Amino acid sequence: MSSRARLSTVVTAAAASSSRAPKPRAPHLALAATTERARSGAFGPEDARHLLDELRRRGTPVPERALNGFLAALARAPPSTACRDGPVLAVTFFNAMSRAAGPKVLSLSFHTYSILMGCCTRACHPGLALAFFGRLLRTGLGVSVTTFNNLLKSLCLAKRTDDALDVLLHRMPEFGCVPDVVSYSILMKSFCDSRESRRALELLQRMAEKGSGCSPDVVSYNTVIDGFFKEGEVDKGCDLINEMMQQGISPNLVTYNSSIDALCKARAMDKAEVVLRQMVHKGVQPNNRTYNCLIYGYSSRGEWNEAVKIFKEMTRWGLLPDIATWNSLLASLCKHGKIKEARDVFDSIATKGQEPDTVSYLILLDGYATEGCFVDMTDLFNLMLGDGVAPDGPLQCTDQGIC
Repeated sequence: MSSRARLSTVVTAAAASSSRAPKPRAPHLALAATTERARSGAFGPEDARHLLDELRRRGTPVPERALNGFLAALARAPPSTACRDGPVLAVTFFNAMSRAAGPKVLSLSFHTYSILMGCCTRACHPGLALAFFGRLLRTGLGVSVTTFNNLLKSLCLAKRTDDALDVLLHRMPEFGCVPDVVSYSILMKSFCDSRESRRALELLQRMAEKGSGCSPDVVSYNTVIDGFFKEGEVDKGCDLINEMMQQGISPNLVTYNSSIDALCKARAMDKAEVVLRQMVHKGVQPNNRTYNCLIYGYSSRGEWNEAVKIFKEMTRWGLLPDIATWNSLLASLCKHGKIKEARDVFDSIATKGQEPDTVSYLILLDGYATEGCFVDMTDLFNLMLGDGVAPDGPLQCTDQGIC
C-alpha cells in the first residue's frame, strides 16, 4: 500500500472514530445528570473521569451554581459500592478539573471553597481545608459565616482549639462576619470533647450576653450540660439545666437523657426517677435510651427487681426493647444469681422481634459458669454456634455498660 493510501486509511479511521464519540453535553446538563447520580450514591471514580473528559472537551465555562450543586451532592453522598468516600472524590475531581480547565472554564465563588473545606473536614484532612481557606483569601472572593464555620471545624479537628477561639472572637469580626449559634457550638463541642467544659461554659455565657449577636439555644446548652456530666460534674450540669429553664428554654429529650444517664452512673437512682417523672409531666416521651440508662443504673446497684420493673414500664409505653436493653437486663439477673430468670429473658428475646447477639450469649454463658451450670453452659454454647454466632475473642463477659 502506498504512503498516500495509508494516510487516507488513517484519516478515514480517525474521522469514523470521531463521529462515533458522543457529542459533549452543555456543562449545566452534564452536571445536573451526574448530581442526581451522586445523591443516590451511584457516582464513582470512573464516572468522575468521564465527566471530567466531557467538560474538558466542551471547553465552555462551567456554571458556578451547577458545579457547587454537584460538589455538595458528592460531599454528602452515602458510602456505596460505587464510591466509598464522596468528600474525597469531590476534592479530587475539583483539583483535576482546576488543572485541566483553568480559571477560564471554572467560575468559582466563596461557596465553592466552603463546600471543598467541608469535604476536607469530613474526610479528616484539616490541613487541606486550611489550604483551601488560604486560596480563598488570595482570590479576594470574600468569605461568609459558613466559610468560617468550616474553618473552625478544621481547626478543632486538628486540635488547634486556641487558634479556633481566636478566629471566633477576633478574625470573624475583622471580616465583618458575626459568629452564629453554629460557630459557637463548634467550639463548645470541641472544648467538651477535650474535657474542658468550663471553657465551653465561658463561651455559652458570652453568647447569653446582650449584644453578642446570637443567643444560645437548647442545643448550645445540651452540649455544655453533657460535657459537665461526662466529666463527672453532675451538680454543674444540673445547675446549668436550671439556668437554661430560667432563660425560658425548655429541656428536650436529649437534655433529660443526658441528665438521667449521669445520675444513673452516679448511682443516684432516686434523683434519676424524679427526672423521669418530670420529663413525662412536661410531655417529653422517654425513649429506649432513657430506660436503658435506668435499667443499667439499677443493675449496677444490684437492684434487679427495680431493673425488671423499669423494663416492664418501658413495654407499657409501647417501646420495643432493643438488644442493649435485653443485654442490660440479662447482665443484672446473672450478676445476682438469677440464672433461671435470665434464661427466661434470653428465650424471650427472639419472640419480641430481636435476635440474641454475641454479647447476649456471653452474658448468659458467664452466668452459667459462675453458678457451675456446666451442662447448661455447653448446651448454650452449641446453640450459639448453631445460630451462627461466634465470639470474637476468649469466652469471657463483664458487666455491660450500655448508656
